[in-house]
Amino acid sequence: MHFRIGQGYDIHRLVRDRTLIIGGVKIKENIGLLGHSDADVLSHALTDSILGAAGFPDIGYFFPDNDPLYKGVNSQELLAKAISMVRKKGLEIVNLDSTIVAEFPKMQPYISIMREKISETLNIKIDQIMIKATTNENLDAIGNKKAIAAHAICLLHDLNKLAN
Repeated sequence: MHFRIGQGYDIHRLVRDRTLIIGGVKIKENIGLLGHSDADVLSHALTDSILGAAGFPDIGYFFPDNDPLYKGVNSQELLAKAISMVRKKGLEIVNLDSTIVAEFPKMQPYISIMREKISETLNIKIDQIMIKATTNENLDAIGNKKAIAAHAICLLHDLNKLAN
């Protein structure tokens, strides 16, 4: 088996008086996502997809939300720790595909900056990262502007198999 695939999902409630950070990018709004860390839904979904593809437990296993060490932590740090663990297993990212689900704010103006930030964090080429955005057409908590979610898929290549 030369390739491994993993998927990730995260959702956080929107609240006032928090900084909105998605994909490592601060978005200028008067609302943010509620969470123990910086609540970056995209980075959390990407982290879970990477960990899952490598056969590791989820983000909460390694970075529990009841550990004071991770209170307010920048989720790019968690993403960097996850890719470090994955690389130690001889695995490397082929590509990441993700979707942010948000009624508000519009994500399109920030997607290229998010891709750059994630590219830097993971030390991969920007063309290995795809980020899309959609709405929930005014349905459920996301559609009612009460939450933002993200889905992610990661494809890893097992570099150990190249030698065989």
